[in-house]
Amino acid sequence: MGIAKYRFGQYQLDAGRRVLSREGHIVDAEPGALEVLCHLVEHRDRAVSEQELRLHLGCDDAVGEAPLADALRAARLAVGDSDERQESIRTTSPRHHRFVARVTSVPEAPASTPAASVGPADHEVIRFCRSADGTRIAYALTGEGPPLVKTANWLTHLDLDRTTPMFAHWFDGLTRGRQLVRYDERGCGLSEWSVPGFALDDLVTDLHCVVDAAGLDRFPLLGVSQGSAVAVAYAARHPERVSRLVLTSAYARGQQIRAGSDRERDAAEVDLNLARAGWRSQGSSFLRYFASQFLGDATPAEWDAFAAYQRQTTSVANGLRFLEEFTRIDVSRTAGQVTCPTLIIHARADPRAPVAQALELATLIPDSRLVLLDSRNHLFTGDDPAWPAFLTHLDSFLAEET
Repeated sequence: MGIAKYRFGQYQLDAGRRVLSREGHIVDAEPGALEVLCHLVEHRDRAVSEQELRLHLGCDDAVGEAPLADALRAARLAVGDSDERQESIRTTSPRHHRFVARVTSVPEAPASTPAASVGPADHEVIRFCRSADGTRIAYALTGEGPPLVKTANWLTHLDLDRTTPMFAHWFDGLTRGRQLVRYDERGCGLSEWSVPGFALDDLVTDLHCVVDAAGLDRFPLLGVSQGSAVAVAYAARHPERVSRLVLTSAYARGQQIRAGSDRERDAAEVDLNLARAGWRSQGSSFLRYFASQFLGDATPAEWDAFAAYQRQTTSVANGLRFLEEFTRIDVSRTAGQVTCPTLIIHARADPRAPVAQALELATLIPDSRLVLLDSRNHLFTGDDPAWPAFLTHLDSFLAEET
């Protein structure tokens, strides 16, 4: 079954993309409001408790009742309701709410058929496959030529990335003379959001599912940010499949794992708690801080744009799960088993992954080379002088294969 869309009155709710529209026009709604709305619509056969809604939003008892109250009020406003006018979202008891408007469910195309197209010139089509545990994974093929597989890394959204200025240059660069195979990580984008786990083994299995579905036998593999750990683990487990490995903004060990002193452990916990607070409150100051870790050279306006984009990629609850899992990533023992030629490209002043992590990977992976670029961005932007240098090194390295 594809990603469900729901119609009620003049509204349409795309549950997969977390987008609400009214008569064809997008309704500007906060992420928390959309999460509440989706959950109530999907469970419209019963009254939903506030405790269940708080858990869905990732709000524990410590943060109090205000975030849910704000999200519920915003959800009502988004569909034309108010505290008094409850034609869609009705309070059935002091602590329970139910979606009562008449709903028509409109499923998308089946997973076995192409679900979307992004222009014939680009030859891109979005498809779906099922991972070993049944999780739906969305993947896309872009361009023509020999393949380059990019591991998923949150934040992504296959349907939005190509029109997002902060990521559009990646497609122009990575599809020059080749076919880019990319996919949304479980729990975000067009892949399934309600999943049992986000462990590294799950993510490696998802990658295996995608390359099998794409019909690839042997291919170069690109890992970006935490996607690099997935790439390292996959290359170590499947040396017969990976011809060359490229890692950028990579780290072998998450912040909590690599903390070697009480001071570093305290700093890691503070950083994670800040991120938790930011995602739960969706406050601009927290989200700007989070964005600045990815885009060190960006302006406040660009940080806000990044924050707005990340709200569309996943739910608050999943965002918290991602952050916690990524701090515990550890491929330091696996890296030494990678046998293919490996290129590691890293910004000297990466604000999220210290350059020491790139040095560690270069030391651990036997046939590796390290390139350090002058940049303060964890994700290279289109106007970053390091971006064309990154592409030059990538193209030269992949050309050696032929």
